[in-house]
Amino acid sequence: MSKPIVILGAGGLAREVQYIFDALRETGEDIRLLGFIVDAEYGQPGTIVNDLPILGDLSWLAANAEKVQAICGVGESHLRYQFVKRAEETGVAFTNAIHPNCTFSRYVTFGKGVVLAAGCNLTSQIALADHVHLNLATTIGHDVVMEPFSTTAPGAHISGNVTMQTGAYLGTGAAVIPKKTVGAWSIVGAGAVVTKDLPANVTAVGAPAKVIKTRAAGWHALR
Repeated sequence: MSKPIVILGAGGLAREVQYIFDALRETGEDIRLLGFIVDAEYGQPGTIVNDLPILGDLSWLAANAEKVQAICGVGESHLRYQFVKRAEETGVAFTNAIHPNCTFSRYVTFGKGVVLAAGCNLTSQIALADHVHLNLATTIGHDVVMEPFSTTAPGAHISGNVTMQTGAYLGTGAAVIPKKTVGAWSIVGAGAVVTKDLPANVTAVGAPAKVIKTRAAGWHALR
């Protein structure tokens, strides 16, 4: 019997992760959700969210790290990075959350802490690193690399031979044409179309996507 699962965060994406596990349970998988882990300013222990309790903060996780497994339900790449790095200090193991109606070939590899929401479609020779999140109805073509903490919002489309570097974020309905790279910790706005490589730490919008903002290196780790 697998260890029970706790979800880091209790906001919208965390509740979507809960839905994934509910769907897996309906297929007969042994899924035991205990509740949510949040910092104290986001909710008090015992508060009920979607029929599950907030268990406590990371001190609760530290006290129970050997008894549970975790998954991060934080949508934004940089905020997920910050929460996961703190949670890793407790020694907790991370599991994956993959909705049962996702489709992917046997040539897709998964790291730990990966989330695939309903309707995702992945083809061949795709590598999803640790804590990658693919939101609703994301499509990914062949030979794509998604580095740790990279993220897609609903309806994003990634063509073949694309690299999403660490922490890169693709907004709702955005697309990347073949053989392009989205740089580490860069953000692509909703509906944008990436037609050329994007550097690290930028925000790009439009079709074709153009850089409108550049951040200092390391911004993603600042709280």
